Amino acid sequence: VQLQASGGGLVQAGGSLRVSCAASGRPLNINVMGWYRQAPGKQRELVAAITSGGTTSYGDSVKGRFTISRDNAKKMVYLQMNNLKPEDTAVYYCSSGVEALGDFWGQGTQVTVSS
Repeated sequence: VQLQASGGGLVQAGGSLRVSCAASGRPLNINVMGWYRQAPGKQRELVAAITSGGTTSYGDSVKGRFTISRDNAKKMVYLQMNNLKPEDTAVYYCSSGVEALGDFWGQGTQVTVSS
C-alpha cells in the first residue's frame, strides 16, 4: 500500500487547512487510516484516526478543532484543521493499517502556522 499526502502549507493562526491522503497499491483490508504529526525536537504524536466503519479518535490537543473523514470508495482520508495554532506546526504523516495505524506510512506534508 502506498500513501500519498497532500495539502499542507502556511497559514496564519486561527486559519484552516485540509490535508488529504490517497491510498493505492495492492488491495488489503485496510481498516484504519489517519494522521500522526511530528514537530522539531518533539516526539511523534497521534492526531486522528478513523476506521472503515467511521469510528474516529483524536489526540487531546486537537479535539474540537480537527475533523477526520474518509471516502472508502476513493481510498482517501482527509483531515480538516480549523482554528489552527502555532503549536500545530509540524510535519503531518498519513498512516494506515489493518488493525491500527502504523502498518503503512506516507511521506510527510509540512503544516506551518504563523502567529
